[in-house]
Amino acid sequence: MSVAFTALLSYSFINSVTPGPNNIMLASSGVNFGFKRTIPHFLGVYLGFLFMLTIVCFGLGEIFTRFPQIQPILKYAGSGYLLYLAWRIYKSSSISDAKVGKPLTFFEAALFQYINPKAWILAGTIPSAFVLDGQISHLDILYLVGGHALVSLPAILFWVIAGTQLRRLLSTPRTLMIFNSVMALLLVATVGMILIN
Repeated sequence: MSVAFTALLSYSFINSVTPGPNNIMLASSGVNFGFKRTIPHFLGVYLGFLFMLTIVCFGLGEIFTRFPQIQPILKYAGSGYLLYLAWRIYKSSSISDAKVGKPLTFFEAALFQYINPKAWILAGTIPSAFVLDGQISHLDILYLVGGHALVSLPAILFWVIAGTQLRRLLSTPRTLMIFNSVMALLLVATVGMILIN
């Protein structure tokens, strides 16, 4: 094995547990829809990113080196979608609104990974930073993807659980509206950071 495995675990956990578009949306979904209805969204984020990481490890990331004009397209498409999701979160002003609304599906959450700039940066960094000899074998890919899978599962599940627990405290329309407004603003701020870079 030529993977700096311990460093990979630490890096993957920190990147998975810190706030970002996926975690903000998962917490919001936990609040608005509860744990059970958020599971497909959670699995879409988790498995969608693992698949992305796998194909990047197999060389798909080279597309960005050869065709750098793709990056701004993803950047603006991802930013536009995040603004749409911020609007959806903001408009859920009560738990009863959430009951008639719907959380992201598995496929929506999985496909979002491919227009999420943070996901592409993370997927591109993992094979380039943690393979020690520069040559990625199939065993290295197994360690990279498996290591990330191991630590990212509890890290992103934490956000779903935190949102679900907050649901109890946000049972009045006013408190839920404040929470959703803050989450929507965090997503808008994330868009601002994406567009500045």
